[in-house]
Order: sequence, then structure tokens, then C-alpha cells
Amino acid sequence: MARFTRWYGSGPLHLLVLLASFALTGYAMVRLFAVQPFAVAIWFVGAAILHDLVLLPLYSLADLSALSVLRHRAADGPAVPWINHLRVPAFLSGLLLLVWFPLILRMSAPYTRDTGLSDTVYLGRWLAITGVLFAASAVAFALRLRRARRAGRGDRGRTAPDRGAPS
Repeated sequence: MARFTRWYGSGPLHLLVLLASFALTGYAMVRLFAVQPFAVAIWFVGAAILHDLVLLPLYSLADLSALSVLRHRAADGPAVPWINHLRVPAFLSGLLLLVWFPLILRMSAPYTRDTGLSDTVYLGRWLAITGVLFAASAVAFALRLRRARRAGRGDRGRTAPDRGAPS
């Protein structure tokens, strides 16, 4: 087992899950290309170009901007990493927007009869989910900050033993 781990770099379960995901992806590709090969190829190329040339620079710029604006903090406070408490809800909210944008932006004329809902509810629900994601992240950050401050106070509360007193 150790020899396999040294050779592969991880355990056999990792390799099995990786092979299963490749098999599932291959199956999906075969099924998609059987129906509309040209449209699927255009979609993949378009998605790669959109991501690499448009979205990646945009969210990298947003991340660098957040880092530079929020970098200034009190030097005496505990060092709690905060950036992922901003990145994770922003990523999840963006992912939801990317998946559901026709409904959120009211471009859902053919979907209204399928869902039974008016297209006016999706924007409010997406904003509510985004608010809940950021609020939950803020609460998690506050709890981590509180825990770090308590740990810092516990270290300062202990005084060094008095060297002049006899033991």
C-alpha cells in the first residue's frame, strides 16, 4: 500500500473516485455529442473563452481589490484569515447567478409554464440567498475572531513565575 501511495501520490480510493468521475464525464460527453455535436462543441469553446478571457480577469481583479482595500487592520488584533469569508459566499452567489440567470433576469418566457411560478420571484430569492450566505459567513468569521481573541487573552493572562520568590 505504501508503495502504491508513493507511486500514485494518494490512496486507492482517490484513484477509484477519479476514474469514476472520468467515466461519468466521458459517458455524458458521448451522450451530448450524439445529440448535437456542433452545438456542444461551440458551447465548450465558448465557455472556455468566456471563462479564461472575461471571467477570470474580472474575479481576479475583484479579489485583488478586496485584498488591497481590506488589508489595513489593527496590528494588535488577532490574525484571523478573513478573505475566504468573503470569497466563498461571493463564489456561491455568482455560481447561482450563472446557473439561474435567465430566471433571475426575467428572460424566462418559456420556463414560466414549466415551473408554475412567475418570473418576478427569482431575483428576490437570489438576493435573499446571497444575503444569507454573506450573513452566515460573517457569523462564522465573528466566531473565529472571538475564539482567537479569547485564546490571545488566555496567553496574556498567564504571567511568568516570579523569579525572586523562593519556591
